[in-house]
Amino acid sequence: MGTVEDARRGAGRIYGALTGPEVPSPRPRSRSAGPDRVRTIVRTAGEILITLGVVVLLFVVYEVYVTDVISAGKQQDATEALDDQWQTTEPDQERVDHFDGLQPGEGFAKMYIPAFGTDFHFTIVEGTSDKALEIGPGHYLDTPYPGQPGNFAVAGHRVGKGAPFNDLDLLTSCDAIIVESRNAWYIYRVLPMKDEAGRWEQVKQDKPRCNVTGSQGRAQQVEPLKGEYTDTHGMEIVRPSEGAVIADVPHKPNAKVNKADQVALLTLTTCHPKFSDRQRLIVHATLVDQWAKNPDQPDSRPAELKEG
Repeated sequence: MGTVEDARRGAGRIYGALTGPEVPSPRPRSRSAGPDRVRTIVRTAGEILITLGVVVLLFVVYEVYVTDVISAGKQQDATEALDDQWQTTEPDQERVDHFDGLQPGEGFAKMYIPAFGTDFHFTIVEGTSDKALEIGPGHYLDTPYPGQPGNFAVAGHRVGKGAPFNDLDLLTSCDAIIVESRNAWYIYRVLPMKDEAGRWEQVKQDKPRCNVTGSQGRAQQVEPLKGEYTDTHGMEIVRPSEGAVIADVPHKPNAKVNKADQVALLTLTTCHPKFSDRQRLIVHATLVDQWAKNPDQPDSRPAELKEG
């Protein structure tokens, strides 16, 4: 009769036969962390780029659309205030405009550009600060006012904040720019372009507006300027640092011109190209006609407004 130990060994042999030989558990294969890290970096970068894209898109929507709505309200308020002032204050007995004491952002005149449609009209405000230009086109301080000799200069946004000068690059020579004040109408026309000046006689034959009879029966001729103004053309693109474009004689702030010989100019400035302030788009126009409003005909308006 066997011992207890023999019995155990026998049981072990039977168990081994039933279960098979013991196989050691395989060790888990180590996975390289490289691909996972790359995927994580790419995914994170993608999420960041998408977030930045959304932020940029929201900023563009705000700048282009939301600020337009805000500025439209401010422009309407300025126009209503100006209309109320014109209707409630006593006109000058001589029907002469006075622009003394204007406050920053205060409206003092209206601008119409018939080439942009009958609905294009903006109240011009005093000053060119960011706050003023959110209201509408702004008059450069220290430049003349409508109708005065020298260079009446006005700045305006091209994109967002009302974008009054969005289509300024579409103006062509002899297009009318009309300014209305409390007592008068002023008709400016865009000067010949640089490439037109040397062949102006030929060009103006195809442009009836360059030699028309105005609302008051006076000729409104447009010709290339001479003398100190030879380099002043209808449109140009300049660097932001070239502030002399709004000098009485554009580009020549030190020019000596007698008051009697000064040309009454209107200069409009805006950013160029669109969505950038890298350059400035400049339009120069010359005063071709003006007349005092008739109190007996308060609804009388210039025929030039219909040129379209």
